[in-house]
Amino acid sequence: MEYIKKHVRDVIDFPQKGVVFKDLTTVFKDPRALHIIGWDLAQLYRDKGVTKVVGIESRGFIGASILSFELGAGFVPVRKPGKLPADTISASYDKEYGKDTIEIHRDAITEDDVVVLHDDVLATGGTMAAAYDLIKSMNPKKIYVSFIIELSALNGRDRLPAEAEVTSLITY
Repeated sequence: MEYIKKHVRDVIDFPQKGVVFKDLTTVFKDPRALHIIGWDLAQLYRDKGVTKVVGIESRGFIGASILSFELGAGFVPVRKPGKLPADTISASYDKEYGKDTIEIHRDAITEDDVVVLHDDVLATGGTMAAAYDLIKSMNPKKIYVSFIIELSALNGRDRLPAEAEVTSLITY
C-alpha cells in the first residue's frame, strides 16, 4: 500500500476551506497503482460468493467496476437523483457539506445476492450509511462494505451499522 499512498494527492482547501481532500485521480491514472488496488480489493472478497458490487457515484464507480470484473460479479450504480432511468428507491442524508440524496434501481438487488458496497473514501460516513440502508432494505444475503481510503479522524465507521463488515485498504 505504500506505492498507493505515494500516489495520493492532498488538495488543500477543497471543496471548502480547512479541508484536505485525498485525491485518488493521481492513483487511478497510474496503471500499476490501479492494478494493485483491483487485486487487493478482490483478494478480500474472492471466496465470499459475491454476486453484485455496488459503486457509489462517482469515484466509487471506478473501484467497484474493477472489483466486479475481478470477482465475476455484476456492477450496480448508486447515483444522485434523476440519473437512473427506471424505478428507483432513495435515501437522503446529511453529509459534511450539506444534505444529499442517493438512488438505486428498485430491482438491482435480490434476496439471493451477496453484495460488496464500495466507495473510494470513507470520510464522515453519511453517504455510505445511506447506501447501506438502501441495500439492506432489499434484503440481500450479505453486505460487505469496502473503501480504498479511510480517514479515521473523521470517525465515519461510527455512522455505519454495527453489523457492517467494513474494510479499507489504506487508513489515514
